[in-house]
Amino acid sequence: MRKWWPLAVVCGGSFLFLLDTTVVTVALPRIGAGLAASTGQLQWVPDVYTLVLAVLMLAAGSLADRVGLRRVFLGGLAVFGLGALACGFAADIGTLIAARGVQAVGGSALAVTGFALLTACYEGRARGTAISVFFAVNGLGAAAGPVVGGVLTEYSGWPAIFFVNVPPAVATAVFALRALPRDTPVRRGRFDVAGAVWFAVFAASLVHGLTLGGSGPVAVGALVVSAIALVGFVVVERRRAEPVLDLRLLRDGGFSTLIACVAASTLTFAALVYISLWLGLSRSPVAAGFALAPLAVTSFLTSTLLGKALHRFPPRVLLGTGVLVGALGCLSLLVVAIPLGLAVTGVGVGVAGPATGAAIAAAAPPGRAGMAAGILTTTRQFGQTLGVAVLGIAYQAGGLPPVYVVAAGCGGVTGLLALLPRQRARVPA
Repeated sequence: MRKWWPLAVVCGGSFLFLLDTTVVTVALPRIGAGLAASTGQLQWVPDVYTLVLAVLMLAAGSLADRVGLRRVFLGGLAVFGLGALACGFAADIGTLIAARGVQAVGGSALAVTGFALLTACYEGRARGTAISVFFAVNGLGAAAGPVVGGVLTEYSGWPAIFFVNVPPAVATAVFALRALPRDTPVRRGRFDVAGAVWFAVFAASLVHGLTLGGSGPVAVGALVVSAIALVGFVVVERRRAEPVLDLRLLRDGGFSTLIACVAASTLTFAALVYISLWLGLSRSPVAAGFALAPLAVTSFLTSTLLGKALHRFPPRVLLGTGVLVGALGCLSLLVVAIPLGLAVTGVGVGVAGPATGAAIAAAAPPGRAGMAAGILTTTRQFGQTLGVAVLGIAYQAGGLPPVYVVAAGCGGVTGLLALLPRQRARVPA
């Protein structure tokens, strides 16, 4: 039984982090009324979380390879818990937004180190089982956010959605001290500060520009800055002996396919943002949250059941299949009832999630699990942000039907591309 203690700890931290990416969705109207916040101010409650995550995930992964996965995981739990406490006690919208940013600092550490810890603690068939359970819990955490948020907001008030994080964070930290192996950092050399700064500028400006919809002088200016920073980042990283991102990883055809599939699968979650919005306009927080439950249930069950068979199939086959099923789920949302469409989408997410983990574990060179996990989580974050921006245009044009069509089209194309054979290049350690 002690064999699975690290898995339980990692799943606890990841569940908290992912729950808070979506838990505020149905609570925003009550937060606005309670803090007398405008719509523009309320937008920053979820957006600052996304922004900070996108900026810090890659750097957090590289840092964890140097100072130790266990240390960064525990530090992330502490910062996340303190941020949640500050959110619950916020007396004005500015304080709430700042506290959400603090939460995201801790969340970025949890997001990156969780998966890397699993690859360090398990091998062979046990690793496949651990990865499947991990992604099942991830899907459950993200999809359960609206349900938990709706119930707590309705019956305990919006501060409860933040206070509820504190006891589990403390319990997980105490358990982690006993369950996680002591750190043995494997990377040496100085931390790539210049690369981290260039990437932070790129990520912050890109996410900000996309959040604004990509139009208007401020959004265009932000996107231009992001393009310049990306060029600067690539130039700097090519000259570093120990970069924050080893660009050779991106030459791997399988790894590039992985990134494309992760970005496509996040379009599915981006579509859920607009489903939640539509449901929130016509239902109570509790009803809106429970309407999304089929996604959480089928995603959790599929990922859990896939664990024993994960090692039998090439990751790209499972990735492509999962993304295609997710695309089919989006089409089902268009032509049949929402519960059935969400259930099919959940099956796709449940297949693609563990396959993503298996592919990233296979592609990561020794000693770079943190960096590889940082690439994975950063790409997913960008994919979700880009998806929300693109699908927002479709939503404004015609409501939910165009959102389903665009999400299904993107998922279908990238799913088919993932199924094509790719030659995998070897990346030196």
